[in-house]
Amino acid sequence: MTGRVHAVAPKGRGAHRTITAALRAARSGDTVLVAPGQYRENLTVDLPVTLLTEHGPGSVTVLPDDERTPALTVTARNCTVHGFALRGGEAAGSYTPAVVVLDGSALALHDCAVTGGGIEAKGAHHDETPPGAGPDGDRSFGDAFFAGEEGGEPSGRWQDAGHGEVHGLLVDLEFGREPGAAFDPDHPGDPDGAAPHAALLLRGCRISATGGAAVHLSGTARGRAEDTRVEGADGIGVLLTGAARFAADRLRLTGATGSGIRVRHRAALALADCAVKDTGGSAVLADDFARITASGLRIGAPGAVGVRLTGSARAELADCRITGSATSGLLVQDSARLTATACTVTGSRANGLLVLGAAAAELTDTRIIGTAYSAVHAADEARVHLRECRIGPSPEHGVHAVGSAHAELADCTVQDAAMSGLHTAGRASLAASGCRITGAGTGVHAQSAAPAVLEHCAVLRAGSIGVRVADGGAAALDQIRVAAPGAAGIVVDTGGTARVRGGSVEASAGSGVVVWTGAAPEVHGLAVDGCARTGIYLAEGAGGTFTSCEVSGSGSPALHLSRDAAPAFHRCRVRDCAEDLELEDGARPVFDGCFSYDVKRPSMPHATNTAAPGPATPPAGPAGPVPSAAGRGAQTPAATPATEPLAEPVVEESLEDLLAELDALVGLESVKRDVGALVKLMQTVRRREEAGLPAPPLGRHLVFAGNPGTGKTTVARLYGRLLKALGLLRRGHLVEVDRSALVGEYVGHTGPRTTAAFQQALGGVLFIDEAYALAPAHMGNDFGTEAVATLVKLMEDHRDDIVVIAAGYPNDMGRFIASNPGLASRFSRTLTFTDYDAAELVSIVEHQAAKHRYELTDQARTELAGFFGQLPRGEGFGNGRSARQVFQEMTARQAQRVAELADPSAQDLVRLETGDLPQAVADR
Repeated sequence: MTGRVHAVAPKGRGAHRTITAALRAARSGDTVLVAPGQYRENLTVDLPVTLLTEHGPGSVTVLPDDERTPALTVTARNCTVHGFALRGGEAAGSYTPAVVVLDGSALALHDCAVTGGGIEAKGAHHDETPPGAGPDGDRSFGDAFFAGEEGGEPSGRWQDAGHGEVHGLLVDLEFGREPGAAFDPDHPGDPDGAAPHAALLLRGCRISATGGAAVHLSGTARGRAEDTRVEGADGIGVLLTGAARFAADRLRLTGATGSGIRVRHRAALALADCAVKDTGGSAVLADDFARITASGLRIGAPGAVGVRLTGSARAELADCRITGSATSGLLVQDSARLTATACTVTGSRANGLLVLGAAAAELTDTRIIGTAYSAVHAADEARVHLRECRIGPSPEHGVHAVGSAHAELADCTVQDAAMSGLHTAGRASLAASGCRITGAGTGVHAQSAAPAVLEHCAVLRAGSIGVRVADGGAAALDQIRVAAPGAAGIVVDTGGTARVRGGSVEASAGSGVVVWTGAAPEVHGLAVDGCARTGIYLAEGAGGTFTSCEVSGSGSPALHLSRDAAPAFHRCRVRDCAEDLELEDGARPVFDGCFSYDVKRPSMPHATNTAAPGPATPPAGPAGPVPSAAGRGAQTPAATPATEPLAEPVVEESLEDLLAELDALVGLESVKRDVGALVKLMQTVRRREEAGLPAPPLGRHLVFAGNPGTGKTTVARLYGRLLKALGLLRRGHLVEVDRSALVGEYVGHTGPRTTAAFQQALGGVLFIDEAYALAPAHMGNDFGTEAVATLVKLMEDHRDDIVVIAAGYPNDMGRFIASNPGLASRFSRTLTFTDYDAAELVSIVEHQAAKHRYELTDQARTELAGFFGQLPRGEGFGNGRSARQVFQEMTARQAQRVAELADPSAQDLVRLETGDLPQAVADR
């Protein structure tokens, strides 16, 4: 305590009978010590003093003698009250505040309880309209939130050009002191003696059962609350108006009959680790030009919206959770702006995010789950930007854009939307890249004439149609994968406009692509595989251009052209179908450079039914030009990775024969056991699926760790064929690549190059030899990291349609797996290929000899084993490769020996003797 102490007690010598009497006797810096009891008086503190309870919090209660006047009025700076219970009054049907702090005054309440009436801090009068505000109340603030509209990047800061103040940071919350001035939490006034604002500090307080606002800061007031509870306010919990500033840490606000927190005019609010629950109105409401920042905020069961922004308000949320809103979780309207990072909105009884008017919302790494309406709804001229978000489930749409709204999604997951995953109508526009839409009724439904632009997205397991372009709608689809839709893969309705570049439609329960009467899509490089019905169906009078497309495995004819259909097919191919073409009378197709193979009843003009030649030109997509959504040009890789032909004939192989072939390989006993165990696991998975049971987690991607020549490529090829026989891969072929096939020489080259190799391996195995070269020990700005990131993304998008095997030296593969966080989860199993011993190397030579009709003598076999046993096993040792090189040298030496014989016998031509062994052996 500082200064003198003035005692207050109902009785006893030397004590004041009232607190008011003690305050009259006090001087600046004195302390008033109050004994337990109930004091009915209206206190006015006009000097910087401290009021203490003698026996701790709750032992002293102050009730207003005049219920039209606050129990405590503060007109001085640096006033502190500890442990008091303060009650407000009710006169003529209206509530009177329990505590009032007037302009130029400062009050700190510690461990106090306030009931019946709230707390008001009244700063100087403030013009509620910002200087220079335009009629839209927006750009006059120098708002850079959507600077991207002029070509810049969105910003999370809101700068007031007229005042040079960053509102989003809520600077100067320490009650208006100059920068660098010390802050005394017990005496929150200005240390130099002139508090320019009404200032309020709440620490460990409880404010309950109040009429009107529980805490109201107005004008230029400044406030802070720490570890404080606001309960049962008959009205608003916390109200900020004028140019007030308020910061709260660990505030718990429950049971307000109105809004939990309302921020109006030019007021600003900062919340950290706070909770707002069970409010009658919105949990947080910001109007006019208000500013809010919140981190760690928890909102539960608000009676209206979780966070609502109107006018030109701004809010920045981080790690916030909104649960059980009676209407929408987030509502942004008028010209308001919202940014949210790492937030969760769940259980809203309307939309998760609703954006109206000219408002804008930017959400990053945010989840919107379990809404009653569409998870995200944008209307009017609203703008929504979603990045790395998870949307759904929803009984309506995942993302719904109408009016002239614009929705932009990047690397998002939209799942289990009962109507559509992504839906546009009116004049709304949509752009989505790297997104995954799963389990929707319709994956993407484009009804707006402004095109829905999708790049590198996956639409999986749609209940009906994967992508539908409605009458009057437009879509541009680049490298889109549509897999296992319940009806058709891509449908272009009459009056719809569609452009498709690359990508695939797989395992459709209906047709792959359906074009209705009058529609004429432009389709380039699309692969349609495994559809239960027709691969490409054109209705009566439909048209379009199909270039470098492939249709395979269709249950009905690969192409069906109805009457008067007039499409053009350029350099397309059909394979593995019962019938390639079905024409109705009057159809007028054009075929240019097309062919079919492995077709039982070929009828397509110029078709052949032989092993497929290579396409006249490479199919578009990853290996060809890939126009961007905005039409900014194309990227063309310098070269396509060398791979096996895409068009190998389909050969059915039995699982038993393949396992026997695996068992016949020389050595590799641990690898054979591991592969056998994987086959048994996958057989069980297949049987569970056939029985209607969910499949257990199954990691099919593998790491092959071993030195060169240990059989990694051979086993990889067998592994793909085994998975094909199990029905877990469509083709089971092997595409072998290394760093040179994936990594480009300049910026923008690596991604398309890697994607091209990956696309060629779809349905089979992508074998990356010396994979560690993609993650060199001293990476710097190495393009290998881009190749790895591209592979990780593609493996996720096509996880059911490919197996990736990364191979290399055992000591280096750990570095490769650690180079990207996504690799460890996808490569969960490593097979180790040990070096061959001498006897196994001899077996490899014998296998090569038998394959080429040679025989080793017993002496040659013995000498060869000794040679391999003493062979140095340094970096140049190639295991099986070395054995094959030895065999080649032996056949060359044998040929020279036999050529010198005058009349060689048949036995001479096939026998390999000790003299045919490498010179190092022969000279021993």
